Amino acid sequence: MKKIVKIFAVFAVLLTLSMSAYAGNDMRRGTAGATELLINPWARNTGWGGVNVANVRGLEAMFSNVAGLAFVDNIEVAYTNTMLYGGKSGLNSGASINTFGIAVRLFERGVAGAYVMSMGFGDIDITKYLSPEGGNGTFSPAYMNINVAYAHSFTNTIHGAINFKMVSESIDNVSGSGFGIDAGIQYVTGEDDELKFGISLKNWGPTMSFGGSGLSLQMINTAGNNFTVETRASEMQLPTCLNIGISYDFLFATHDQRLTLAAAFTSNAFLRDNYTVGVEYSLLKMFQLRCGYIMQPGLWTAARATASNGLCAGASVDVPLSKDDNIGLTIDYSYQSASPMRGTHAIGASFRF
Repeated sequence: MKKIVKIFAVFAVLLTLSMSAYAGNDMRRGTAGATELLINPWARNTGWGGVNVANVRGLEAMFSNVAGLAFVDNIEVAYTNTMLYGGKSGLNSGASINTFGIAVRLFERGVAGAYVMSMGFGDIDITKYLSPEGGNGTFSPAYMNINVAYAHSFTNTIHGAINFKMVSESIDNVSGSGFGIDAGIQYVTGEDDELKFGISLKNWGPTMSFGGSGLSLQMINTAGNNFTVETRASEMQLPTCLNIGISYDFLFATHDQRLTLAAAFTSNAFLRDNYTVGVEYSLLKMFQLRCGYIMQPGLWTAARATASNGLCAGASVDVPLSKDDNIGLTIDYSYQSASPMRGTHAIGASFRF
């Protein structure tokens, strides 16, 4: 067991060193593919900006730090709907995200989980050279990624996991697919497990590219013969990133209160680095309020690189359905600012039994 722990520790150090060479490389911004993999699809996580790299728990941990999947007690099922930048009724976006997942404890120290994230943009008018205003029908892009993970508790304080994902992007005549891996570690310490550390590598894998009839063009040569010219799409790398986080719980016996402070650093290989701070308050283990702030160089200037930065907030209501709290229903809501576009709203529910 000690050898396994040492291997994970060395693995984490090597990942940190390897990512530092590419961290926050603004020259590579916009060159990665499948950037929807950087969108957090879970309402509870986005309520404080995904800062809970160290203390995320349950099925939703498969996005921020898959190691948190190890804390599923028995079976957990979750669903979240995200209205990205205003959703289909927004002025700036027609994007919506539906995410469904399930996690099951297989062994005393092992948990398996899976979730599907489906992203739609509504109907978009087809434009052509001679009819740029549309009127040629519509098309509907579809993005989807499928995740399958396994988490293991090596000791009571060290938990690790790995996640395999398939990525698919398509319209009616062009499509692309890719494969990626996530890995994460969480370390818990303190008399009441109040201090937590976490590290996760996301979206590491081979390049992906697009293909299909939409990349071909029918032409006629000078002799009057028809022929097809096919354009080769360039390969793109996945948006690899490294997350490092820490959290501390302040526990109060009165009304079973908890105040958690958390901080996280995200090293992006194809974007500027993110720094996130957040706080969560829990009352009676039933009501939680949280807020966070995502900082990035150039956030308040014209050089702003991404929309999903700044203030975010959320709330959860956890309703126990059994005396021993083994069965319960949780409702989550979150809001994330996205200046200059409209904010992102997410609402979700999870059921454990």
